[in-house]
Amino acid sequence: MKKARFTTEQIIAILQEHAAGAEPADLVRRHGISKATLYHWKKRYGDLQVSDAKRLKELEDENRRLKRLVADQALNLQILKDVLGKAR
Repeated sequence: MKKARFTTEQIIAILQEHAAGAEPADLVRRHGISKATLYHWKKRYGDLQVSDAKRLKELEDENRRLKRLVADQALNLQILKDVLGKAR
């Protein structure tokens, strides 16, 4: 997986600059991002503070782990059904 160039804290700092009235064109040029990236971040992180963003990331990681666990369980269940079906 590609490593992000900016940490969550850096993204929030950039968004706070934008909220404080900095021009998007200046932010884009200064930080080396596209306007689309800036507005994507704004949509995703909105008015979050750093602590909220860290919690969001933790929850996303936990959700990803749990989805993988459910997928593994479903696969195991399907394998058992296939084995039992062939045994009859």
